[in-house]
Amino acid sequence: MTQEESRKPAVRLVFEYELDASPERVWHAISIPELRANWLPEQDLACSEPAGIIPEQEAVYKMRETTPPFLVSTVTFQIAANDDGGTSLKIIHELEDAQLSRKTTAANGNSPVLMRAA
Repeated sequence: MTQEESRKPAVRLVFEYELDASPERVWHAISIPELRANWLPEQDLACSEPAGIIPEQEAVYKMRETTPPFLVSTVTFQIAANDDGGTSLKIIHELEDAQLSRKTTAANGNSPVLMRAA
């Protein structure tokens, strides 16, 4: 990890599920837009096309909030066959946005803070 990456704030949520459906069926559910909308609605996406894809293993989508400050995040769906004949599904939602690291200063710009003598 580079020094710049280590300074980059991130919020990461990871959800793991064991599904009875086959990996092929789960792949269709996350890769076909009409079916994916059940997991990730179109209006929540920054772009309707995946930001990254490894066929039948992983799909990455960018999301943008619809209210200020309009933060951008990524949602990664990872699928793998499990030992029961079903699918292990991991959903990783990660927020990495420059707005998180932006420091705000007082509007009046009075710094440094000075104390008055009584």
